[in-house]
Amino acid sequence: MDLRLPRWPRKRVLAAAAAAVVLAGAAAVGTAAVASGDDAPPVRHTARMMTMDGGVRLDTSFYTSGPSDRRRPAVLLGHGFGGDKGEVRAQAEDFARHGYAVLTWSARGFGRSTGKIGINGPKSEVADVSRLIDWLATRPEVRLDGKGDPRVGAAGASYGGAIALLAAGHDGRIDALAPAITYWNLSDAFFPNGVFKKLWAGTFISSGGGCSHFEDELCRMYERVAQSGKPDVEAMELLAGRSPVTVGDRIKAPTLLMQGQSDSLFPLDQSDAAARAIRANGAPVAVDWLAGGHDGGSAEGGRVQARTEAWFDRYLKGERKTDTGPAFRVTRAGGVDSRDGDVRYTGASSAEYPGLNAGLLRFPLTGKEQRVENPAGAAPPAVSSLPGLAAGGGMAQLSSLGVDTSLDIPGQFAAFESRPLTEDLRITGSPTATVHVESDTDDAVLFAKVYDVGPDGRRQVLPSQLVTPLRVPSGQDVRIPLPVIDHEVSAGHRLRLVLASTDLAYASPAAPATYSVSLRGDLMVPTAKDVRAAEAPLPARVWWLPLAGLLIATALLFAGRRRTAVPAPSPELSGVPLEISGLSKRYAGSADRYAVRDLSFRVEKGQVLGLLGPNGAGKTTTLRMLMGLIRPDEGEIRVFGHAIRPGAPVLSRVGAFVEGAGFLPHLSGRENLELYWRATGRPAEDAHLEEALEIAGLGGALERAVRTYSQGMRQRLAIAQAMLGLPDLMILDEPTNGLDPPQIREMREVMIRYAAAGRTVIVSSHLLAEVEQTCTHLVVMDQGRLVQAGPVAEIVGTGDTLLVGTGEPVAAPLADKIAALPEVDTAVVTDDGLVIRLVAGTAPGRLVAELVRLDVPVESVGPHRRLEDAFLTLIGESA
Repeated sequence: MDLRLPRWPRKRVLAAAAAAVVLAGAAAVGTAAVASGDDAPPVRHTARMMTMDGGVRLDTSFYTSGPSDRRRPAVLLGHGFGGDKGEVRAQAEDFARHGYAVLTWSARGFGRSTGKIGINGPKSEVADVSRLIDWLATRPEVRLDGKGDPRVGAAGASYGGAIALLAAGHDGRIDALAPAITYWNLSDAFFPNGVFKKLWAGTFISSGGGCSHFEDELCRMYERVAQSGKPDVEAMELLAGRSPVTVGDRIKAPTLLMQGQSDSLFPLDQSDAAARAIRANGAPVAVDWLAGGHDGGSAEGGRVQARTEAWFDRYLKGERKTDTGPAFRVTRAGGVDSRDGDVRYTGASSAEYPGLNAGLLRFPLTGKEQRVENPAGAAPPAVSSLPGLAAGGGMAQLSSLGVDTSLDIPGQFAAFESRPLTEDLRITGSPTATVHVESDTDDAVLFAKVYDVGPDGRRQVLPSQLVTPLRVPSGQDVRIPLPVIDHEVSAGHRLRLVLASTDLAYASPAAPATYSVSLRGDLMVPTAKDVRAAEAPLPARVWWLPLAGLLIATALLFAGRRRTAVPAPSPELSGVPLEISGLSKRYAGSADRYAVRDLSFRVEKGQVLGLLGPNGAGKTTTLRMLMGLIRPDEGEIRVFGHAIRPGAPVLSRVGAFVEGAGFLPHLSGRENLELYWRATGRPAEDAHLEEALEIAGLGGALERAVRTYSQGMRQRLAIAQAMLGLPDLMILDEPTNGLDPPQIREMREVMIRYAAAGRTVIVSSHLLAEVEQTCTHLVVMDQGRLVQAGPVAEIVGTGDTLLVGTGEPVAAPLADKIAALPEVDTAVVTDDGLVIRLVAGTAPGRLVAELVRLDVPVESVGPHRRLEDAFLTLIGESA
């Protein structure tokens, strides 16, 4: 978790003199060389205690790699709140191996450093950073822009991200910035719209070691606000004064802002405010919305590190041709890993940052004026986010899986609802609505949120578990900026605006009150339509991974086989990779036994579709009909609007591996690929042969006769063959046969990337765990018929069993109390916590609230259902 501060009037002392003061109090406590892997260059690491103003001593570490006499840019790398320099060691070593001199330190009051926590105070922590920059200017390993002015960038997450921004506003020597999941205005973060974020504030104080470990004015402020439940002007000014917003007009370094979507502490609007302010100064700015945040989810550590290094390469090393990524990128969920319940992620981007209100669409809401009660003591409260559940992914991760974990209390909320959507809707930004509030007190405290409500009206999801708290004067219309989210709402779903009087994470008035809430306008929803999934080609480094593919028979069809008349193309389906309607195929010689019967489904661009079913379900028959190898008895198959018949020209846009590899054994792997492509009659330059050879990853074996290949080598060669021409639709039947686990994992990544580039993959496999990790959508068949079709998360997420991770074993008496809850059917204690089966119709959020009430040490909550469970449920004994 992290926090940040404002400006301090700083004299620019001569760097040499300032560094001499620092060095006079510095004691080298250890030097070491660290290597990571056999081929990685060693990293030199020196630890020192440095004395700052007032005698405070900071525990620092300095990392370099490569020639010791070479000057290189430096990176200041801060840690998160409650941690110390040790938590960023691995990241520092990565920067060092990448050609940077890296300085890390434990901030005041953390680790072995002395002093009290000032929450990035201008005259304490921010001043310390300038002294560290002075020290860097004396180092022979560090490149200088001038006397006493090192070439230096600043990075860090949360608390460390804030100090990077603050230091850049106070010290113009910082040349580039890459802060992550941090704040722009700490007052807005802890007192949004004048409402006290009590749970996060309490967590913050406790993670700092208690109130006594903070500077006195901060401790007094917290105790005052915690008792009153309402921030005063002095408290708001104190936190704002320790925030980058106070020096925003002075931050002119190129800035990469990475903010978490799963973050009720520092939401996305914090990075939006930072982006607007820094861009106004003329500095380059890029914005990246990460999957995770302080509420859990994926930290995307590898991708974040790589993008930060690219940013610094361009703006610190001066490598102008380095690709620093798009101006805006957002990570999106797509599929579930059955082994640990983690969400699989993809990305979308745009050439310009859209802000929070781009592409607004209007959605009328219905609902009369409603009466809302704030109960005495504000209890029981509604539940949205619960700080402290981040370790196992948190409630926000459940939200991304389509599992509702929120809880609204009857009589304590007003709700207004849209009509069912006629098409899918992607919300990217901050929806807004205008309401009128009357209160029998001076003001009203309400918590606004937008739910994604399923077709049945009961299943609802609160995106990222975020709410907007409001302190509203009575008798006024108020425009509500709802939480910033990136969330897809499916056609047939509705949008529900809810205004609740309580929320567990916030302080509501203790005195009872009654509010009347009515609508004053439509819901305005931002869509940011220019933000799209990237259509970049697959990176060369992953092309050697096994993907799949071969169908020699397809080549024969293209080589001049006699065409038959086909129906006219369908213009409205020209962009749809596959639509199957009423497809049936009888067994030979039988009038009433069907291999496939009345099968209908549709596949869209960018999807990885898993075709599942027990043996004899009709999967391979369906694929053979799709490829034009056999004719259906009834129904129709259209690929990009063209009806499929043997030899149909549109089959040139399809790559397939259905029957197994059919290579000529006496020819080499390369000769087989070249011969196959010549048989298609298409130009050689359209083959993308070299890229396909990279996919095969066979090295020198490409020049050997195929008869010498192992099964796995044949499979990889077939993969390359199916990829020739980079077809828009790829059909794979059991592509992992003959591959070992690492090859299977690599193939999974290739399929995901292939679809992310705007193409489509259909894969039939008996490996359910692989299907669950790879596919975005599923079609489940049994006895030739369609059983269910839809997104993986929707099919898997319909289970009623949760895995609750606990920080310590659950005692038998407590487990008995949990099992006795009316929401619980069964509760089983495991080594990791509890497996709880809910009573049908129970919202997971209600269970979480009960567990918190019973003081269960909850660390994570996630669905316990795997694709295997859902599959067996759907097909029953047929499996």
